[in-house]
Amino acid sequence: MYMVAFMVFAFAKAAIAQSNQASKLLDEVAAKYNGYENVMFTYKGNLKNTKANFDTDLQGEAKLSGNKYNATYNGTTYMFDGKKLYTINREDEQVTVATQNNDGSEMINPSNIMTFYQKGYTKELDIVQNMNGRKIQYVKLKPIKSGSDYKSILLGIDANTKHIYNTIITERSGTVITFTLKSFKTNQPLPKSSFIFDPSQYKGWDIEEMN
Repeated sequence: MYMVAFMVFAFAKAAIAQSNQASKLLDEVAAKYNGYENVMFTYKGNLKNTKANFDTDLQGEAKLSGNKYNATYNGTTYMFDGKKLYTINREDEQVTVATQNNDGSEMINPSNIMTFYQKGYTKELDIVQNMNGRKIQYVKLKPIKSGSDYKSILLGIDANTKHIYNTIITERSGTVITFTLKSFKTNQPLPKSSFIFDPSQYKGWDIEEMN
């Protein structure tokens, strides 16, 4: 009985230590990101669900500054000016405008992609991989809320730069979403128009206010 109790205690202690190490690493990543005036990155990714029989590659780019962002996802632009989200569909020549608020949701979007892991998840260190000479430490995240759409998230972090390298999201639906950063730049001279919607550029388009 004593040995069983000792093993349980030792396992719990190791788990706490791992969680603390994971949290410390993620705090360093967030601090690094929050120290930048802005961030620009390009990415490639994939959405796959074997049961639903779809496997789609994707790519895009994003500019982030504070809670503002301008992100392109497979040809559609999402521009958030801090209050409203503009979804610009060039193929259909349509713009939808919606008020976006912080409702406490843990859903990952361009405004929180670099810091979403700070709240709402348990954390533990996972595997280390060598990716083209870069040491990538993975952290496994699991949502605290039982009703989350996410089953687990693997966050790959460059151990040297403390930048996010990739993200692997497994949803409860069976969909696996992978994002890998191809380029990452900081403190670039971005024009003010990067996060400002100018309706004069979309004359003749269908512009719809959702709320």
